Amino acid sequence: MLDHNAALRPKAGAHDDERVIKLAVLAVGGQGGGVLADWITDVAERNGYIAQSTSVAGVAQRTGATIYYIEMARDTGRLPVFALSPSQGDVDILIAAELMEAGRAIIRGFVTPERTTLIASSHRIAAVSEKIEPGDGRASSEKVHATAQAAAKKFIAFDMEKIAAENGTMISASLLGALAGSDALPFTRESYEQAIGAGGRGVKPSLAAFAAACDRARGIAAPTAGTAAAKPAVAESKPATLVSGPETLMKGWRDLAARVAALPEPLRDMAGRGLKKVVDYQDIAYGGEYLDQLDKTVALDGAERGYALSIAAAKHLANAMCYDDMIRVADLKTRSTRDLRVRREVGVKDGSVLQVTEYFHPRIEEFCGTLPAGLGSYIESRPRLAAFLDRRINRGRHIRTDSFSGFAMLWVIGGLRRWRRRLLRHKVEVEHLERWYRLALAHAREDYALAVEILNCRRLIKGYSDTHARAQSKFDRVLSALPMLKDREDAADWIRRLREAALKDERGDMLDGALKTVATLDDKPAS
Repeated sequence: MLDHNAALRPKAGAHDDERVIKLAVLAVGGQGGGVLADWITDVAERNGYIAQSTSVAGVAQRTGATIYYIEMARDTGRLPVFALSPSQGDVDILIAAELMEAGRAIIRGFVTPERTTLIASSHRIAAVSEKIEPGDGRASSEKVHATAQAAAKKFIAFDMEKIAAENGTMISASLLGALAGSDALPFTRESYEQAIGAGGRGVKPSLAAFAAACDRARGIAAPTAGTAAAKPAVAESKPATLVSGPETLMKGWRDLAARVAALPEPLRDMAGRGLKKVVDYQDIAYGGEYLDQLDKTVALDGAERGYALSIAAAKHLANAMCYDDMIRVADLKTRSTRDLRVRREVGVKDGSVLQVTEYFHPRIEEFCGTLPAGLGSYIESRPRLAAFLDRRINRGRHIRTDSFSGFAMLWVIGGLRRWRRRLLRHKVEVEHLERWYRLALAHAREDYALAVEILNCRRLIKGYSDTHARAQSKFDRVLSALPMLKDREDAADWIRRLREAALKDERGDMLDGALKTVATLDDKPAS
């Protein structure tokens, strides 16, 4: 096949004027990839280059990663032949607007160690495959960093999204700054700034983000595997969360905080976090109930085991007590902090109107769960009545929380929190918690490790509505193996394996296979 660009590729003794520079940008929707490509093209043309920009929209992940491809060559009077898309092993500069896009570019062969300068923002946007994993489906960022270091000629990575957000603009500006700071293109910093200024909109914040990213890129070396080179040079500590409120409530909070301070030192951090979560979920009295339950485990635990049982209890008790119900969902959606977060993420300026539509699809189970325990149980025990009500309740609803009526509706539902202890859902959750907790503590003296694993199984239960029902089914199936593992020395290990199998896939096929394996184990204790 005739290669029209062969004469333009670098040869022994070839002058740089003959070289075609090939640059690819990988960005998802809303990151300004098109603006970045236009800026780069403008910079090239300002410096006497002929440039061509194309884009190939993606549809695979999230909104789809789009590839913006630019080829440029100095204008020597001869019109070059440019390609329309990047080829494997034939990219000089690759810019990824998110870390995992850099990893995908490496997999596709766009990054080569003898040629490619790889520029990537180190922040993460979870891929669909990571979100659907029932357990912790996050891919390893460290592995991507190590792979990128080995795969690229030069690798520059830091949190460019943070720089853009701090300056009130899009990540495209900080990506351009990183490109300028990399010196991968033979253009001056001023020409990049002129391209931004020519846009006419959002020039000041874009220039600020550009300058910060450019300086950052010039101040770091290519990161080595296993280092934190892609992170800010100075680690930023998160400010401590301060608790404030009326003095009548603060007195109760201080009493609870004093109880946490009296716990064994290894346990205090997790217990303090759990207490804050439980009190925020319900009230001060609920926080006292949490610590009362935790004290039962502490009484059975000791320093010789590092208080592993108590730490597990502190974590999973809080999660179990803070179950998701209609009240919790409505409460979170009507908090002022959520409105501020949505405005910040969407980029709504002060004074602008933001319209927010919430999607609700309650089932009869959620409806009955918000009723007084007696009435809810009455409806659930009568299938014909429950089916009649379900046909009128079980449908999707779009609620505009930027309107008075929509917000007021959810605010009223969220306000049912004060009566939550009297409702059917709370009764069901408390009974389930008690059974699980008693089961774990009953094994604490004879098999400490097994007790810890039983507590950790609470991790399986999460979500709302159908998701919660499926999660609780997996939880019950995992613990159903306990009688088959009785008196085995490796019982704890098997419960851990079953839990991990349950977290691997949503349908539970791996868990079914693991349970069949347990059923075939010898009755003799493992040696």
